[in-house]
Amino acid sequence: MGSGRLISIPFAGRSSCLNKDRRTQELENIVSRLFFVLLAIGLLGASAARAEDLACLSTTFRFLGPNDKVCISVFDDPKVPGVACHVSQARTGGIKGGLGLAEDPSRFSIACRQVGPITTDISKLPDEESVYSEQTSIFFKHTHVFRVVDKKRNTLVYIALSDKIIEGSPQNSLSTVPVMPWRQ
Repeated sequence: MGSGRLISIPFAGRSSCLNKDRRTQELENIVSRLFFVLLAIGLLGASAARAEDLACLSTTFRFLGPNDKVCISVFDDPKVPGVACHVSQARTGGIKGGLGLAEDPSRFSIACRQVGPITTDISKLPDEESVYSEQTSIFFKHTHVFRVVDKKRNTLVYIALSDKIIEGSPQNSLSTVPVMPWRQ
């Protein structure tokens, strides 16, 4: 009996060590998964353009909270230096809008122009690529801008559209940039 107790005590200690090792390993797995998720989000964010807000103009007066407005933002195409796009977008005000809980309507306009020399070989660009995305609702609604390459006409086509997880919106806006020699 005495030897049975000696065997069970180290076994219990080893079991506790194994549980600690298992918990440590599980924690390390969670931390590494979190790291890779954050890294992937960072890489995706790095490939998309960042917009700069230029101005917001009030469109509807609200007694409580900020007014409804149309905001103008600008971004440069991250893979095609020399192209800038201006996007105007409706933003909901009121109490919900002030708290960031309102869903912005899917109403927007886009105008893209050549603002400098385009040195990128457009034949090497993907046929279709997302160049900008902005969250327009706290829950799963985004405005996206995609670049489509019209190689036959040597033109870059930019289309802005809205999506939701359940349903998107047929609202869209289009702008084209013919690639031309740049004269200063």
